[in-house]
Amino acid sequence: MEQIAQLGTGIGWRPEIADAVERMAGADGGVDWVEVVAENVCPGHIAESLLRLRERGVTVVPHGVSLGLGGADRPDEQRLRSLAERAEALGAPLVTEHIAFVRAGGALTASPLLEAGHLLPVPRTRDALDVLCENVRIAQDALPVPLALENIAALINWPGEEMTEGQFLYDLVDRTGVRLLIDVANLHTNHVNRGEDPAKALDELPVEAIAYVHVAGGFERDGVWHDSHAHPVPQQVLDVLADLASRIAPPGVLLERDDNFPEPGELERELVAIRGVLEKAEVRGPERQAPAGASVAEEEAEPVARQRLGLAQAALLSALVAGTPVPEGFDRVRLGVQARALAAKRADVVAKVAPELPEILGSSYRPTFIAYAQGHPMNDGYRRDALSFAEHVMLTGRPDDTDVLREVRRWWLERSGPAPLSQRPTARLARATRRVLLRR
Repeated sequence: MEQIAQLGTGIGWRPEIADAVERMAGADGGVDWVEVVAENVCPGHIAESLLRLRERGVTVVPHGVSLGLGGADRPDEQRLRSLAERAEALGAPLVTEHIAFVRAGGALTASPLLEAGHLLPVPRTRDALDVLCENVRIAQDALPVPLALENIAALINWPGEEMTEGQFLYDLVDRTGVRLLIDVANLHTNHVNRGEDPAKALDELPVEAIAYVHVAGGFERDGVWHDSHAHPVPQQVLDVLADLASRIAPPGVLLERDDNFPEPGELERELVAIRGVLEKAEVRGPERQAPAGASVAEEEAEPVARQRLGLAQAALLSALVAGTPVPEGFDRVRLGVQARALAAKRADVVAKVAPELPEILGSSYRPTFIAYAQGHPMNDGYRRDALSFAEHVMLTGRPDDTDVLREVRRWWLERSGPAPLSQRPTARLARATRRVLLRR
């Protein structure tokens, strides 16, 4: 394994805080580097703020969220090419993704392809590990820079798991040489939601493979911790960071904030708190050996393992987004919490992708969308989801307001066709009339 780049203290770059990040970049006690969601970067049209940061020598790391390396299918070649293009366009020293699945079904299982719109946990089984390792090796061969993978937060436990989090990560690193992005907020989330001890996970995982660390906020409600990335970093998460920093000096630590953005001063105070934890830590070094059950096997994933994993993931995802029966062994209450969280996230993201819809529908947008989501799983991304939701509103005639429905129809007509709108009013009228007649 090549030497890991020293990154320092960073922050997740988002358009909403771009100006604040630029002011903090390079300042004493400020931001040393930034991370950007890879899918939000267009290589030919990189945001001016990111370009200015690059010109000042600030490292920019693309962080993917849609590759789904923990899924049963092999990684999509186009998604890999896109991630590689973004790494090259940003001059990044590495790229990162997640140990998760984000879609299931399709040809492998002879069932409809479903999208989660969210990162879902991989079962810690030998089948899943074999598939993940093979998918990681495919991704490593396709990427121009090293890959690091992040542990995710979860609300649910898979039945019949064969390994702990630490054992699973140890084997993954041992078999592929992949680096790790350890999210200490996710370790805390899994402590609350799944009863997993963060210290035990840190005891077992190979901390020397850590590329960098995520720190983020969340909140607890009714005994469930929600990894919101929209709240201040709590002391419990800083305590997990301190435990990790006592074992190894992490090459980089990054503050994540994705919503409900505070004033720049609050972000600066959180960065100061993170630096303070790192400065106080006395590194005693890792005190672990290979965890029980660790393996150095190099087997490729057999087709039957992919199919078994695919069927299990499709059944779980269908229960979450399509209302099918809960697979045996899962906690029905927790699956209900997860299903509602997925529907709420879909509503929030569609509102960002198509902000006109909540403006048109007003206070009825959210309950109408939640009701729609319960019977209409997403299968082609959020933009298509917005159009499908608008179609649903038109076909059901809900809400019962002629003016609102007229505005939804106008919005849908302007965006549902493959060709861009003409600037000539007569051409727009002809096209709209033709498409309304075809729809009828």
